[in-house]
Amino acid sequence: MMQIYAILENSIYIEMAIATLEKKGIPKPSIYAIPLDNRSEDRKLFDSLHNSDGTSLIDIGIALATAFSVIGTSIGFELAWGPIYWGLITALIGFALGVAIRLFTEKVLKKRKRLLKGKRPEVILIIECEKTMAELVENILWEHFALGVAKVK
Repeated sequence: MMQIYAILENSIYIEMAIATLEKKGIPKPSIYAIPLDNRSEDRKLFDSLHNSDGTSLIDIGIALATAFSVIGTSIGFELAWGPIYWGLITALIGFALGVAIRLFTEKVLKKRKRLLKGKRPEVILIIECEKTMAELVENILWEHFALGVAKVK
């Protein structure tokens, strides 16, 4: 006996895959479907020491701080406080503006995109079959858009 595990999106293709498996001779008690729950809490915006999502909040801020400080330093030669102070002041303004832009895109724009996308929960499908049927079962699962398939002897 062999067990085959597959992950599929929760869609009509699961029902079609199960019906096809039953037609090919896999008994109903040998097919087990487990729906996974979606993540209920939102992802954290700020990374911790042990967890990072790969999104940086300061990348635009650093770029704008550099650009603003160059411009502020150039203009600072004409102003009362001089180029160093004006370069630092405009660098802080550029950094704050860049971080604000990044926070807005992460919190507002990307959240809308995630809500519109509507990620469906996934389902784990466990099929118990003979070794001779394993290749057929695997092919059926791939034809019905499985996200991943694994075999255990």
